[in-house]
Amino acid sequence: MNNISRRQFTGILAGLAGLTWTQAEAFTKKNKHKLAFSTLGAPKWSYDKILENAARYGYQGIEIRGILDQMDLPLCPEFSSQQAIKNSLKKAKKHRVKIVGLGASARLHDADPSLRAKNLDEARRFIDLAQQLKCPYVRVFPNNLPKNQDREETIKLIIAGLKELGDYARNANVTVLLESHGEVVGKDLLHRIMQESEHPNVGLIWDIFNMWSVTKETPREVYDLLGKYIRHVHIKDAVREGEKWRYVQVGQGVAPLKEAMSALIKGGYDGYFAFEWEKKWHPTIPEPKEVFPEFPRAIAPMLEV
Repeated sequence: MNNISRRQFTGILAGLAGLTWTQAEAFTKKNKHKLAFSTLGAPKWSYDKILENAARYGYQGIEIRGILDQMDLPLCPEFSSQQAIKNSLKKAKKHRVKIVGLGASARLHDADPSLRAKNLDEARRFIDLAQQLKCPYVRVFPNNLPKNQDREETIKLIIAGLKELGDYARNANVTVLLESHGEVVGKDLLHRIMQESEHPNVGLIWDIFNMWSVTKETPREVYDLLGKYIRHVHIKDAVREGEKWRYVQVGQGVAPLKEAMSALIKGGYDGYFAFEWEKKWHPTIPEPKEVFPEFPRAIAPMLEV
């Protein structure tokens, strides 16, 4: 290691994985686009392995949804004390990988007072952790429009929850992001929610596939209406097999990702493009070591707008 730099050594390792550092970094430097992946795609990787492979494969960020079997991130050993957090940040800095988001499971649609209190408390704990990690975003769900609840009241609960969490996050320098997910994926409904909960510390995660697979609304329509609220983007692709979707590498499916990338880039989006490979929920799909190295190469042509 005396005669080559760490970056050069990392490039050698990446080349062995089928993707050179130069390839991964060249297009991101040229286009100034930043790539991340969600740890949802690597449920068997330790925190150290997540960081090592993120750097090795050419990613600039990670979105932490869970580490190994722990989804309640404040309970992870890596984040369980001030010293542990300090060490975890030091490791991320060493690999030049930024923690760009924490994925909470908090759901804002539940009307039951005890459930609602539990969900809001989880979101606040994640906001506190994000502040300590110098992480800009915490994801929450709208998720469902339960049939046993009045639809209008459910929407108002989601809006009220976002406002409350936005106020809590204000002093933490964290932004709470609502993900287009579950039954809350239509652009008009999301626009209403974002408009009525407008807050400097509230934004939107655009999960392109989640929305399009349900509504078939074009990315151009979605971006034109919701673009001002989008702070983070989830990217995945799939093919239809009977009544189900099967996840595939980006570019090998039918999701209109190129159109979405074009809308984002032309609109001035400067956030992360996060690969969300749902291995945790779909254990039979390919291993992260097979798909994570390929994502930077697969998405590169879509980012050339």
